[in-house]
Amino acid sequence: MKIKYLGHSAFLISTKETNILIDPFIKDNPLCSLSLKELPKIDYILVTHGHSDHLGDTISIAREHSANVICNFEISLYLQKYNIKCHPMHIGGRFDFPFGNVKMTIAIHGSGIIDGNHVVYGGNPCGFILNIEDKKIYHAGDTGLTMEMKLLERENIDIAMLPIGGNFTMDLDDCVLACDFIKPKTIIPMHYDTFDLIKSHPSDLTSKLEEINLSSIKIDILKPEEEKNY
Repeated sequence: MKIKYLGHSAFLISTKETNILIDPFIKDNPLCSLSLKELPKIDYILVTHGHSDHLGDTISIAREHSANVICNFEISLYLQKYNIKCHPMHIGGRFDFPFGNVKMTIAIHGSGIIDGNHVVYGGNPCGFILNIEDKKIYHAGDTGLTMEMKLLERENIDIAMLPIGGNFTMDLDDCVLACDFIKPKTIIPMHYDTFDLIKSHPSDLTSKLEEINLSSIKIDILKPEEEKNY
């Protein structure tokens, strides 16, 4: 399995048979120079919430690739008007897909969708746990630190994608506490440096985790468009 970081909170997860995009904020993402035409065939798109830097290019990519969008029920209703195939879920739900299992987890954030001059209700924001090729991947979405993360320790997460930028989400210190709750084997920091408001220093995670005896957690700081095998 390969994971490519596309900047902000966008990731491409590729297996031998399936390509999955999470929060495909690509075209207007200042950290990503990849064009939509350079994407491989996309089979599934996972959307954590309705904000434009996460819903991103979902509509155009889903249309071009006939991809199935996995999202909350309210976002699926919004996407129906674009004749996009969706699989609606909600917090706590699990479902078996051809590529593996997906669970929708809680996130503390907003989810409004800007539609012209209106804001459309986007349902509850979420994160996802993906069980793919014997690996459990947790994408936290946009979230503040929450005690519900303690429940994720029992999931035995292999890779946790966690926001560190602050202001709209957890910052570095709260990310460290989240690691203490979740106990993942590896973390990939995300949602930072895209804009001035969310500047951060992911290299500081090493010393901060050592301070609370969590140095066994591996930190993979992926540059935008960097890909790694897992």
